[in-house]
Amino acid sequence: RVVRLHVAGDVLNLHIYWDHQIPLPKLAPVQAKVTVALLALLCFINSYDGEFVFDDSEAIVNNKDLKPTTPLNNIWSNDFWGSNLSSNSSHKSYRPLTVLTFRLNYLLAGGLHPVGFHVLNIILHAVISALMIDVFAILIGGLAYDEKGGMLNHAPKTSLLAALFFAAHPVHTESVAGIVGRADLLCALFFQLSFLTYCKAFNRGRFSIQWVVVSLLLCTAAMLCKEQGITVLVQSLFFFFFEILRTGLLTRLALMGLGGLSMLYARWRIMGTGPPAFTEVDNPASFAENIFLRIVNYNYYYSLNAWLLLCPWWLCFDWSMGCVPLIKSATDWRMVWLLLLWCILIGLISQALCSQDSQRRRTLTLGLVLLVVPFLPACNLFFRVGFVIAERVLYLSSAGYCLLLKLLCVSVLALLCVYVARCALRSHQWRSEQSLFTSALPVCPLNAKVHYNVGKNLADRGNTTAAIGYYREAVRLHPTYVHAMNNLGNILKERNELIEAEQLLSKAVSIQPDFAAAWMNLGIVQNSLQKFDEAEQSYWNAIRFRKKYPDCYYNLGRLYADQNRHVDALNAWRNATVLKPDHSLAWNNMVILLDNTGNLGQAELIGREALKLLPNDHTIMFSLANVLGKLQKYKESEGFFLHALRINPNAASCHGNLAVLYHRWGKLELAKKHYELSLKLDPEAPGTRDNYNMLRRKLDQLKRHTP
Repeated sequence: RVVRLHVAGDVLNLHIYWDHQIPLPKLAPVQAKVTVALLALLCFINSYDGEFVFDDSEAIVNNKDLKPTTPLNNIWSNDFWGSNLSSNSSHKSYRPLTVLTFRLNYLLAGGLHPVGFHVLNIILHAVISALMIDVFAILIGGLAYDEKGGMLNHAPKTSLLAALFFAAHPVHTESVAGIVGRADLLCALFFQLSFLTYCKAFNRGRFSIQWVVVSLLLCTAAMLCKEQGITVLVQSLFFFFFEILRTGLLTRLALMGLGGLSMLYARWRIMGTGPPAFTEVDNPASFAENIFLRIVNYNYYYSLNAWLLLCPWWLCFDWSMGCVPLIKSATDWRMVWLLLLWCILIGLISQALCSQDSQRRRTLTLGLVLLVVPFLPACNLFFRVGFVIAERVLYLSSAGYCLLLKLLCVSVLALLCVYVARCALRSHQWRSEQSLFTSALPVCPLNAKVHYNVGKNLADRGNTTAAIGYYREAVRLHPTYVHAMNNLGNILKERNELIEAEQLLSKAVSIQPDFAAAWMNLGIVQNSLQKFDEAEQSYWNAIRFRKKYPDCYYNLGRLYADQNRHVDALNAWRNATVLKPDHSLAWNNMVILLDNTGNLGQAELIGREALKLLPNDHTIMFSLANVLGKLQKYKESEGFFLHALRINPNAASCHGNLAVLYHRWGKLELAKKHYELSLKLDPEAPGTRDNYNMLRRKLDQLKRHTP
């Protein structure tokens, strides 16, 4: 016997009337789920061996919360990027469960190996796509159970087709191929589980408070993966407004309302009872003084998001910084797009409310709810968001689009093939930063951040000449882009174009006075220009704005050393090692300075202290070996030289100085051997050839005097 529920006053038939028109075979539930999962894998398998790209650097590579040495409790007090939620710079994105999965990936892989991160993302998308069959089946055909309590699917072909479109939608590439998209994937998974569990609360006409509580717990988990998870409560309530079953209505509404308010309150307290602070660069429309233009631009963004769902061909990793120029007057031709969007939406809403076809009315309403509600946290209505357009926020909303798609008069199977091809191409572009960033150039040529990221990637790969052009274009498009100025200034500094480098860095700190890195780099340039007083002031400005800045203390020490202010230099380098105990350069410079000034005993102590922290640092071993040689501790000195050469066997200077040690020690044949090795590696090594010639003369004299 089949238990049937009712929808909007009409008894549901065992089959949705349009289901037989879908050009797909009717598959068993397990076969359908496997088919959808395999298509999801096919679309995004290209990305399984990709690198850490774009936001992965901050959320994963540089996030200390992933490391086993970091206390696990930090996950619950820090944001998604590893910053404390109480910090003014925090984006308040509280997603501890997502960060926890990153940490598990790190532990299982034994470090930062991207394959494991990517594979889990792809598997999650496959599972979510398969579960979408059940979600779509309930939204289209309502709740119905067999005698064993199993859920029936009244629209097997329709739900399968919608799930196939979801699995293959190219707009998902950022969420699946970009590792930080894990937040959207986990949120969607718990969203589905919360909704399906809520449906179980009404199995066979009985209302179960226990299942509602489980649903609320899963909703909480969704929100702890990403903020929009809470919208499943709205989706669930809209769905049950269509059900005639009134059992436990007040209890259900009270539980859902109380649960939702509790989650929102807890989230608000965790954020520090204040929203994150974003800049005009992040979301320029939200800073428009004219409220009319602000609303117009918001609606234009909505139309662009709708276009990405309908035609996901022009995709970009970042849509900020001029990628979408603001509409500044009502005569802008782009007003047509937002008018078109609202005409379509009003038409769909009127059909959802007024259609004589109850099945069509139901599908349109619930499809629109699934399309719009998960998008609400990103729409700027309730609070300012930190982006213009973000493809990842469309992950759940695309499910509503897929549900509505079959109502459009299009060749759906041909469109599905196009989506699969686009997914394969786009997921391949996400495999490396080089391909990802360059793919954005034709899509958003006015986006300064795109040019900046292309330039940074080129610079990281050693192509600084090409990088300069992209950095200059980023600054041209966005004249106050201080990070582009800083990076361009660094490259010019390395190329000894110091005057322009100083001008760029000076401009960067005048625009953003608390930009500590730019102050430090400005100090380095000024030091090279022998503007010592100005350089010292720049270094102290950097330290003022970033209290714990070991690299700045290191460079400050170099400035003092150049001025023969030896005590100040040692103090600066000591500060660097206190803040960063593994700062090899600072330790090494202290040993060398003490050696050069004749403080051999103190140099030995510093060198030994450094090697306790950095036992395999061959540069410190080399410097300490030189000190020990001067102290006539030949055996120890030899040990450190040989250890350093085992780590770095091609160090000509190490062979040369070891030869000098043997020369002093009287081990002349060993000295000869290492002089020759040093000259073979570096024929121009200063002093080595003179020492070698001196040794050869001495050996010749010994041979002549040997009977």
